Amino acid sequence: MLHFARWKSISIITFLAIGVLLCVPNLLPRSVFPDWLPARQISLGLDLRGGSYLLLEVDTNAVVRERLEGLVDGARTRLRTANIRYTGLAADAANRRMSVRVTDPAQAGAAATALRELANPVQVSAGNQSPDIDVTTAPDGTVTATLNEAGLRAKATSAVEQSIEIVRRRVDETGVADALVARQGASRVLVQLPGIEDPNRIKELLGRTARMTFHLLDESANPSAAVAPPGVVFMSGENTAERYPIRRRVEVDGANLTDARAGQDSRTGEWVVNFTFDSVGARRFAQITRENVNRRFAIVLDDKVISAPVIREPITGGRGQISGSFTARTANDLAVLLRAGALPAPLTVVEERSVGPELGADAIRAGIISLGAGALLVFLYMGFAYGLLGWFANIALAFNLVLMAAALSLLEATLTLPGIAGIVLTLGTALDANILINERIREEVKNGRTPISALELGFSKASGTIMDSNLTNLIAMICLYAFGSGPVKGFAVTVAIGTVVQMWTATTLVRLMVAWWYRATRPKEIPTFAKPGASLYERLRRPLFRLVPDVTKIPFMKGAKAGLLVSAVLSTLSVVVAFHPGLDKGIDFKGGIVMEVRTPDVADLGTLRGTVGSLGLGDVGLQQFGDASTVLLRLPAQGEETQTQTAVNRVRESLERVAPGTRILRVEAVGNRVSDELFLGGMIALAVSLVAMLLYIWFRFEWQFGIAAILTLILDTTKTIGFMALFSVEFNLTTIAAILTIIGFSANDKVVVFDRMRENLRKFKQMPLRQLVDQSINETLNRSVGTSMTLLLSAVPLLLFGGDTLSGFAQVMVFGIIVSASSSVFIAAPIVLYTGEKRLRRGDPAETTGGGKPARAG
Repeated sequence: MLHFARWKSISIITFLAIGVLLCVPNLLPRSVFPDWLPARQISLGLDLRGGSYLLLEVDTNAVVRERLEGLVDGARTRLRTANIRYTGLAADAANRRMSVRVTDPAQAGAAATALRELANPVQVSAGNQSPDIDVTTAPDGTVTATLNEAGLRAKATSAVEQSIEIVRRRVDETGVADALVARQGASRVLVQLPGIEDPNRIKELLGRTARMTFHLLDESANPSAAVAPPGVVFMSGENTAERYPIRRRVEVDGANLTDARAGQDSRTGEWVVNFTFDSVGARRFAQITRENVNRRFAIVLDDKVISAPVIREPITGGRGQISGSFTARTANDLAVLLRAGALPAPLTVVEERSVGPELGADAIRAGIISLGAGALLVFLYMGFAYGLLGWFANIALAFNLVLMAAALSLLEATLTLPGIAGIVLTLGTALDANILINERIREEVKNGRTPISALELGFSKASGTIMDSNLTNLIAMICLYAFGSGPVKGFAVTVAIGTVVQMWTATTLVRLMVAWWYRATRPKEIPTFAKPGASLYERLRRPLFRLVPDVTKIPFMKGAKAGLLVSAVLSTLSVVVAFHPGLDKGIDFKGGIVMEVRTPDVADLGTLRGTVGSLGLGDVGLQQFGDASTVLLRLPAQGEETQTQTAVNRVRESLERVAPGTRILRVEAVGNRVSDELFLGGMIALAVSLVAMLLYIWFRFEWQFGIAAILTLILDTTKTIGFMALFSVEFNLTTIAAILTIIGFSANDKVVVFDRMRENLRKFKQMPLRQLVDQSINETLNRSVGTSMTLLLSAVPLLLFGGDTLSGFAQVMVFGIIVSASSSVFIAAPIVLYTGEKRLRRGDPAETTGGGKPARAG
C-alpha cells in the first residue's frame, strides 16, 4: 500500500502542478493572456459583483392566438375566392381551433379542402412532415380546423428559440458586457446582466414584443362604434386617446426592416426614427404608397398606433421615418427594438433578482473572511489533534482547495455566495476521510502492529468506509443540483467537486506523503500518541489533545428507549410547530417582493411605510437592516407576474419622491408560479435524496441499517425544520441547501458507525448485539466527534462573518451538525438494535459468513 512506483509519484505531482497552473489565470486579468491561449477563469456571480438576474417567460398562448387569427384571415380570403358562402367564422383560443359554418352543406368538402391549404408543414421525425392543423367537417356544414400537438410543439419551440436570439440581440445592442442569455426549461429565457444595478430600462426593452406593422385605415368605419366591422380592429394611439379603425390586413411587415436609427428631423428638430426596408419591403412599400395617395397609413407597434400620417406621395426609396413625441432615449430604444427584430410572442418577467455593487463587495469580503477563518480553525485543529498525520492532512487540504479552484476554472463555473459557503463547508468535510484513516492507524498501533503494518492497514481498512460515506453526500448534492435553482446549483457543484477531490487527496496524496516520510525516516513508532515533557518539535509531531479518551466503554444502549422516545416527541412537536405557527417562507417559496434600500439620511420608517402603503400593494413589511439608513421592504405576491413588475416600479418611484437620492441596493421579485415551482423542486430534492440514500445503504448493508438510516434522517430533518419554525429562520432555497448538506453529513456519520457494526458482526460472532452496538459506537466515537468538530469549525465562521444572506444557512448548519452527531448514537443505533436483535444474531452464530454482509439467518 505504501509502495509507489516512480511513474505513479510523477503522475500525482504532475496532476497537482496542472491544478496549480489552471488556477493561475484567476489571479490575472483576461486581457493579459493571448487570444490563442485557452485561459479559463472562474467568474463571479451576480450576488458577488452586482448585476441583475431576469427570468423571462414566453407567452406561448399568444403564439396560438396569432396562428388562429391568421387562419381566420386566410379562411375569409379563400372562402370568398372559392365563392363559398359561410357564417360564424371565429377562432376559439381555449380549444385551439377555428370553425366556420358553410351555408350549403354540400360545399363543406370544398371548404375543408380550402382550409387544408392554410396548413403549415411541421417536422415530426427525420424526413417526415405533417400539417400543423387537422380539418374536420360536420353534417350541418360546420368545418373545424384544430391545431394539433405537433403543430403546437413546433410553434412553441420556434417561438422560444426565436425569442432567445432576439433577446440576445437586444441585450448586445445595449452594450452590456459579459451578459448571459440562455434557455431554461420549455418556455423560459434566463438573462444575466453583470454590472446592471437598475434593470428597468433593460426590462422595458426585453418586455416589448416590438412587432411593427403598416396598415391602411378604413375611412368608412366609425371609430366610436361599439363593434368594429369585419376585417377591422379599433386601436388606440400610443400617446393619444384617439381610436383608429385599422384594417387587419398587414400591408408591410416590420420584419422587412434592415436598419433603424434614432435621429432628429432637419425641419422640426424633433426626435424621430429613420428606417430602411430590404428589397421586398421597399417594393411593397412603394406599391402601397403609390396606390393609396391621400389615404391615411398607420404605423402600428405592439397593437398601438405610433402615428397615422396621410400618404402625400409615393415613397419609392425604401426609406421612411417614424415620428411621435419621442425623446432621445425613447427614439434610441425603439431603434434598438426594431434593429433586433420583433419577438414572436410577449415576454413576461417571472423572476427578478438585482444586487448593487456595494452589496456585491460586502458579500466578497464576508466570503473571504469566512473562508480564511474556517481554514485557520480547521488547520489548527487537525494539526494539534493528530500531530504529523494531521499536518499531512492539512497539506492535502490546501491542495484540495487548489484542485477545487482548478476544476471550477476548467468548467468556467460561476462562483456565488452560496458557492463560497460550499467551499467553506468542504474544509470541514474534506478532513473526514483523513480523520477516518488516522483513527484507524491509531487503533492498529494500539493493537501492537508495526509502523508499516499499522499504516497500510489504516489506509486499506478506511478506504471502503470513505467511499460509502462520501457517496451519500454526493447523492444529496446531485438531488440538489437536479431540482435546485440559480446560485443553489453552484453550491451543489462546489460541494460535489470538493467531495470527489477530497476522496482523492485523502487516499492518494496523503498516502504518498506518508510513504515519503516513512522511507526517509524509517520510524520505530508512529507519532500518534502524545508524550509528556517532549520538545516543541516533538509536540508538533504528536497530538496535543484528544476530544474523547482513546478507550471508552459508555453503555449508550442503556438509554436507547429514552433516546427514541425523546426524539419522537421532539420530532412530533417540530411537525406541529411547522404547521402552526408555521415556517417563515422566504420569497423563493411564497413569492412577493423584497427590496433593500438605502436612504441619504437616517430612514424614517413611518414615512416610508405610509408612502408604500398608500400604493395599495398589500401589507407592507419594513424593518431596519444593518445601519440606520438601510431598510428592508417586503411586499406580498401581486397575482400576475406583470403586476409584480409594475409594483416594483411603483415602489421605486414612490421612494424617490419621498426620499430623493434613495438607492436600491437589492431587488428580489418572484411571481406565484415560479415560487410554487421552486418550493416543489425543493421538496422533491429532499424526498428524492432520502429515498436514494435508503436504497444505497440498503444495497450496501442489511435492511435493518437502511431502515435505521432513513428513519433517523427523517427525524433529523423534522427537528431541523422545527428549529427553523421556532426561531423564525427563513425557509428558502439556501436553507434547503443547508438541510440537504446536513442530510448528507448525517448519512455519512451513520455509515461509519454501521460499517464498524458490520465489521464487528463478522469479528465477534458470539457477542450479544446490544454489547456489539455499544462497542462499535465507542470505537468510532473519536471519529464522529472529530468530524463534527471540523464541520462546526468551518460553519461557525459563516454564522459570525457570512452576513445576512448566509445567516439562515449557517444557523441551520450549526443546529443540524449537533442533531446529526447525537442521532447516530441515540436514534440510528437503537433502531438497528431493536430491528436486528432477532435477525442479525438469530440462530447458530457459526452460520454467519465472513463475506461482505452477515449471512441472513433462517
